[in-house]
Amino acid sequence: MFFLQMSGFPGSGKSTLAREIAKFTKAVIIDHDIVKTGLLEGLELEGQDKNIDPKRAGGVAYHIEWSLVDFYLSQGHSVILDSPCLYDVIVENGTTLAEKHSAKYKYVECVLNDIYELNNRLKNRERMITQIGPVDIPEERWQEVINRAKKPTHLECLKVDTSQHVDDYIGDVLLYIDK
Repeated sequence: MFFLQMSGFPGSGKSTLAREIAKFTKAVIIDHDIVKTGLLEGLELEGQDKNIDPKRAGGVAYHIEWSLVDFYLSQGHSVILDSPCLYDVIVENGTTLAEKHSAKYKYVECVLNDIYELNNRLKNRERMITQIGPVDIPEERWQEVINRAKKPTHLECLKVDTSQHVDDYIGDVLLYIDK
């Protein structure tokens, strides 16, 4: 059993890779965008203010996600959390829950160093209300932006170049998870 924390800038291929990993491992995927979108859509249906702070909604969504991770791990399921991983608390909660349930903690960072390809993906995907569209970041600042992901400092992490087709790196990811 494992708990896998996906990481990477929106559009870098986290969800695509998570779905591919789940095909091979039967892991449960908890997608931050789906939870956050469902939360916001539910609040709108209830007549709540449409101007809810996205950061606050994201925080509430993470609380829901941690409850789901805890539940699925307690049931013996492997779990993948598909999230950008921009806060230290995400790594802390993930490692704590993995330890609590004697699951292997794994961390995969999806990296796409081509801002043009990233914007192409962001422009052409079916977008949920919580997902960003194409970004306008100067190329010279791009590396700084993609390096904002928080990583565990005491564990081996895997960085994946997602400019290639998922078939080109899924084998390496599965070997890493199996270690």
